Amino acid sequence: MYRAPVEDIAFTLKHVAGMKSALEAGTFGDLGEDLVDAVLGEAGRFATEEVAPLYKIGDEQGAVLKDAAVTTPPGWKELYRRWIDGGWNALSGPEEYGGQALPTMLGVAALEMWNSAAMAFGIGPTLTMGAVEALDKHASRELKAKYLAKLVSGEWMGTMNLTEPQAGSDLNALRARAEPAGDGTYRIFGQKIFITYGEHDFTDNIIHLVLARLPDAPAGTRGISLFLVPKFLVEEDGSLGARNDVFCSGLEHKLGIHASPTCTMIYGDGFQGAKPGAIGWLIGEENKGLACMFTMMNNARLAVGMQGVAVAEAATQKAIAYANERRQGNAADYAGMGMAPIVRHPDVQRNLLTMRALTQIARAISYSCAHAIDRARVAEGEAAANWRDRANLLTPLAKAFSTDVGVEVASLGVQVHGGMGFIEETGAAALYRDARIAPIYEGTNGIQAIDLVSRKLPLGGGEHVHFYIGELKAVTDAVRTSNIEGFGRTAENLDRALADLDEATRFLQGLLANGQTDAALAGATPYLRLISFAAGGAYLAQGGLADRGRIALCRFFAENLLGETHALKECVIKGAESLAAAGKSLIST
Repeated sequence: MYRAPVEDIAFTLKHVAGMKSALEAGTFGDLGEDLVDAVLGEAGRFATEEVAPLYKIGDEQGAVLKDAAVTTPPGWKELYRRWIDGGWNALSGPEEYGGQALPTMLGVAALEMWNSAAMAFGIGPTLTMGAVEALDKHASRELKAKYLAKLVSGEWMGTMNLTEPQAGSDLNALRARAEPAGDGTYRIFGQKIFITYGEHDFTDNIIHLVLARLPDAPAGTRGISLFLVPKFLVEEDGSLGARNDVFCSGLEHKLGIHASPTCTMIYGDGFQGAKPGAIGWLIGEENKGLACMFTMMNNARLAVGMQGVAVAEAATQKAIAYANERRQGNAADYAGMGMAPIVRHPDVQRNLLTMRALTQIARAISYSCAHAIDRARVAEGEAAANWRDRANLLTPLAKAFSTDVGVEVASLGVQVHGGMGFIEETGAAALYRDARIAPIYEGTNGIQAIDLVSRKLPLGGGEHVHFYIGELKAVTDAVRTSNIEGFGRTAENLDRALADLDEATRFLQGLLANGQTDAALAGATPYLRLISFAAGGAYLAQGGLADRGRIALCRFFAENLLGETHALKECVIKGAESLAAAGKSLIST
C-alpha cells in the first residue's frame, strides 16, 4: 500500500524548488521549516492511513447515480468529512474567508499525497480550490460574502463547467446561454458534459461555475461570460433555500478514477417542476468570463500535473515492493540462494530507476512552478513580472510532462509486475487506468505544447526562457566544479542537453518571428519533452549537490536517459516537412 514519501517531498520543496532559501529570507512571513515539516508530516499520515485504505473500494464500486442523485463509494463521504475537519481544504485559501493562506508549494505537496493515495478522491477538492481562487479574484463582494467561506472550509464544493457535446477544447462552439432576469440574476440554459464531481453526496450544496453566452454576446470566445450557479439557492442568512434548476442526467463509465463522478449536467430544464432556467450570478464582467475561468484553469493545470506526479509515485512504490518480493531466475550476486528477487536483474533495475527518475523530475518541475506562483504573489514590480513569467513558462511543463510521466511510469509498473500486472488484483493496472485521463483533461497535452511554444517562448521579448536556461547551466557548472565523486559524466551530458535545448528554442523563436507558425507548432510536443528533460536533469543534479545520497539517481538519468534530448532536438528542427507531407495521407475530406 502507498506510503507518503514525506522526506522526498520535503527535500524537493526545500532544496530543489527553492523553498528553503525563501523561508530563510522571510519571503513567506513567519512561516518556518518546523511548520512546513509538521504540515507535510500530518498530510502524509492522513494520506497513508485514511485515504489510501479506501482506494480499492473506490475503484471497484465507483460512484452510482439514481434519481439524479450520486452516491459515492462506502466510506468516502465520511473520509471527506474527516479531511475538511482537518482543515486541509483551507490550506492555501484566503485568510479573510477562513483559509490558512499557506504557500501554493505546500498546497501542491499535499495534493500529491491525496492523489497518490486515491486520485479519484484528490481531484474533487482540487476544483473547489480553483473555484475559491476564481471567486476571490473576480467575484463581487456580495458573492464572496455569501459563498467563499464555505467553499474555503470545504463545507461546500465547487465545479468547473466548460465542456459541451459540440465544444471540447474549442470554446468558440459553446452554446449554453444566459438570459438576464432583470433583478441582477440570470437564467442559465444548456448542457455541460465531463463535469467532475458535478453531483455527489460529500456536501449539501455544490457551487457550479458555468460558462455561457448572453443574448447579444459577440461571437467566439470574446462573447463568453462566467456565472455562479448553486445547486441550492442560498438565503440571506446563509441557510439553504429552494433547489435550483440544475441536475445530473448521467454518469460517464470511465477507464479509471471510478469513484470520481463525471457528470452530464442539465441547466434550465424545469427539474422537479421548477420554473425553467437555473438561477445564476455573473462573475466579473459580461463577455469576459474566459479570463475569469482561466484563473481556475491555471490552478487546475498545476493540480492535474500533481496527479501525474502522484500516480507515478504510487506506481513506483508498488513496483519496487513487488520486485523485491517476486522471485524469478538467477542473479550473479544471489548465486546459491535459489531464485533471485527480480529487483536484482539489471533490466528490472533499469525500469525501476527510470520510474524513480521520471517521477522525481516531474515533482521538481511542478514544485518549481508552484514556487514561482508563490514568489509572484509576494513580489512587486519587475520581480513580480519575472516570477509570473516563470510560472507561466513552467505551467505547461508541469501539466503536460508530469501527466505523460504518470502514464509512462504506471505502464512501466505494469511491466515490472509481468503477467500479474495485467491482473486487477495487484492494483498496478488500476493506477495505469487512473493515469490515462490526466494528459487529456484541463487542456490536452497537445494544447499545452502549443501554448508553450506560441505563448510562453515569446515571454519577456523572448528572453525569459533563455534566462531560465542560463539558471540550468549554472547548475551544470556547479556539478563540474564541485569535485564531488559519483557524478560521472553528468556535467558533460547536461551540457549537451542544454545545448540541444538552446538550439531548439532559438530555432522555434525564429520560425515564430518569421510567421511560420505551423512549422513551429509541428515541433511543439517534442520541444515540451526536450525542455522538461533538460530541466529535469539539472534539478536532479541540484538535488545531488545538496545530498550525496541522490547522486546515483542523477548519474543514472544523465547517462541512460538524457541523451534523448538530441533526438528530440532533431525532431523539432527537421521534422516539420516530413510531418506535413505524411499528414496529407490522413485527411479524408
